[in-house]
Amino acid sequence: MNMETLEFIIYPDGRVKEKVTGIVGASCQEVTAAIEKELGIVMSTEKTSDYYAQSVEQSAETTNSVQSSW
Repeated sequence: MNMETLEFIIYPDGRVKEKVTGIVGASCQEVTAAIEKELGIVMSTEKTSDYYAQSVEQSAETTNSVQSSW
């Protein structure tokens, strides 16, 4: 399991650079929306490979049968 992190770099001129790692797909936008709203105008965004990745869900189904011959 990957750790989800938000990293913020605040420059002397007030610009803020935000980097999101460990969140797969577009859900990173949901995570950061409230923060970005409070920070102000978003000048640009750059999507990482995590954004374009797809989460994989695995499921396994097993069937057990017991046969007895008396």
